[in-house]
Amino acid sequence: MTLAKGSLVLLNYTAKVKDTDEVIETTIEEDAKKFNVFDHTRTYEPRLISVGEGWVLQGMDEALVNANIGEKMDVEVPPEKGFGERDKDKVRMVSLRKLGEKADEIKVGDAIEIDNKVAIVRFISSGRVQLDYNHRLAGKTIVYALEILKLLEQDNEKIIALIKRRIPVDETKLKIIVSESNIEVELPEENYMYEGLQIIKRAIVNDIFKYANTIKKIKFIETYEPQPQT
Repeated sequence: MTLAKGSLVLLNYTAKVKDTDEVIETTIEEDAKKFNVFDHTRTYEPRLISVGEGWVLQGMDEALVNANIGEKMDVEVPPEKGFGERDKDKVRMVSLRKLGEKADEIKVGDAIEIDNKVAIVRFISSGRVQLDYNHRLAGKTIVYALEILKLLEQDNEKIIALIKRRIPVDETKLKIIVSESNIEVELPEENYMYEGLQIIKRAIVNDIFKYANTIKKIKFIETYEPQPQT
């Protein structure tokens, strides 16, 4: 079965910079450990993608349209369809004093926020610092080794995947009741204080209405119980 625009699919992939083989992202725990980029604070699992709708880099998105479920493929994404070409006008020299109290702590290679933008420190000398506002992967070709694992077709699995895309929720603690065109969603109590939860709920609702279009009403339920006294 080939994929069409708007298909919800689960992918596994590992992405590398073509020239250096630097691994910049992976959904696969074994690869993370193999390439020494393992992060114990994150969960490694397949990523949800809506094909052709800008959820991934343009070059990868284009390759997924008309691809097949179960297909393994290598996708090469050039800068113009990835993180963009390098722009020399985004590299500037400024006085170290502009960095304020942290000026003495800055090192070459640091990513810092200045003027509400993120820049990479490229050079420091004689009281001046060179700041690069290009994305750190600008000008780089990225190679994805990916496998298209599954096309999501049932509303229930779409709803779970769309929630997990925006909230790091334990699926085993997530309660979803679907009744005809209505659903009730109960998140685990540990997610109630998640930053920006109300805005995220609205985004989830919009996603569900778009991709599970038989759903007409969504209700979020919060249940509180007294904590044991110590």
